[in-house]
Amino acid sequence: MTKFSDLKLGPKVLKAVDEAGYESPTPIQAGAIPPALEGRDVLGIAQTGTGKTASFTLPMISMLARGRARARMPRSLVLCPTRELAAQVAENFDTYAKHVKLTKALLIGGVSFKEQDALIDRGVDVLIATPGRLLDHFERGKLLLTGVQIMVVDEADRMLDMGFIPDIERIFGLTPFTRQTLFFSATMAPEIERITNTFLSAPERIEVARAATTNDKITQGVVMFKPTRKDRASSEKRTLLRKLIDSEGDKCTNAIIFCNRKSDVDIVAKSLNKYGYDAAPIHGDLDQSKRMETLDAFRSDKLRFLCASDVAARGLDVPNVSHVFNFDVPGNAEDYVHRIGRTGRAGRTGTAYMICAPSDERNFDDIEKLVQQEIPRLDNPLKKDKPVAEVKSDETPSEKPKRTRSRRKPREEQVEQAAEPVTDSQEPEKTEQPPQQQQPQRGGGARGGRGKGKSGDQKDNGNRVVGMGDHMPGFIAMSFDERRQAG
Repeated sequence: MTKFSDLKLGPKVLKAVDEAGYESPTPIQAGAIPPALEGRDVLGIAQTGTGKTASFTLPMISMLARGRARARMPRSLVLCPTRELAAQVAENFDTYAKHVKLTKALLIGGVSFKEQDALIDRGVDVLIATPGRLLDHFERGKLLLTGVQIMVVDEADRMLDMGFIPDIERIFGLTPFTRQTLFFSATMAPEIERITNTFLSAPERIEVARAATTNDKITQGVVMFKPTRKDRASSEKRTLLRKLIDSEGDKCTNAIIFCNRKSDVDIVAKSLNKYGYDAAPIHGDLDQSKRMETLDAFRSDKLRFLCASDVAARGLDVPNVSHVFNFDVPGNAEDYVHRIGRTGRAGRTGTAYMICAPSDERNFDDIEKLVQQEIPRLDNPLKKDKPVAEVKSDETPSEKPKRTRSRRKPREEQVEQAAEPVTDSQEPEKTEQPPQQQQPQRGGGARGGRGKGKSGDQKDNGNRVVGMGDHMPGFIAMSFDERRQAG
């Protein structure tokens, strides 16, 4: 078995690695560190969680141990797609370079330009930055990249997803042609291949796993979720998430819950807290100080559930995350690989579950095609307890009363039906009666009311009143002459 001592790293770097508790390098580290120490360009392809960060930080520290930085001219540059990943890389440098006198600066958004300018003016050996903030400093005349000896592009495929490729190409043009380039990614899209062919010189290609593969130590599963009603879909989905968490019991010590939209991150975190689950959101709209505070709480086990957008999928390196829950199916299939890579890190086991609604099935199919495996289907835990329709919404304490139909329409329909003439097919079957007991013929008024039967001494002279009820006085049915005689 290969040991770190076999990789020709500096003694001070090996001492820091030993103090960090690492004995054997991962495959990507064993493959990338030797050519990097030789000054060659490196193209590293490995799935998330395999130790790519140490693959470039360790050789950089060994090579930069000799020499001194000049003001505004960093000796090395590490580009990261997100603030969280840049901060994580900076922590790795602090861990492995504690016995070496190297200076570093972290250029990310959400931090004062003045503080960052002060660090650059003193001169830094290692500059860790996001592309946007780096170009901001360059355009303000506070930074020169002509002294860069080693350039690292970390999570290159994420750079592509976030639209940073034009910025990356511009930054490459600002650095010396003689620089050494270390290029790392979990997946290799055609656009990434084009950049590597353009800016890397005869790189040593280290591919320790097929592109876009998932860690075989991660237990995966998906619940095919269909809401009972469209207006209840969101609340039922949050109920399902809580059931999935509860079904894992004590095995779920902590978890990252990924949502596609920032608004859903806030809603899911609020809902979990409402039901007694310790959760907090993290996404790009939060202040950097708040994001770092939340991450620190999660890393120190003071926070159990972290609700995140994809901004955290590439920038979190918490070794003991037991579960990942994909509340939404990611729109980009490659994001699935990075999301579930937050668990099962450094040789540990992990669990990753996903909720797939009918509208997500196309994206879900893309994920299975990318990872070239079928993700196991899980039983819906809601169906084991009671029908989804009976599950109460997590937004209101009880169901709203059902609407009752108005009775006005049936009355109108009855009036209309009474006004319609009775046809032979509609007329009820009659029974024969003696002539003296037969009922008089109904009146044909608009209301369909019954006429009053005539007494024996009354004659039907054609002047019968139509439309009156049974309460009609008898004298009204008399003719004018009959009333005069009666009077």
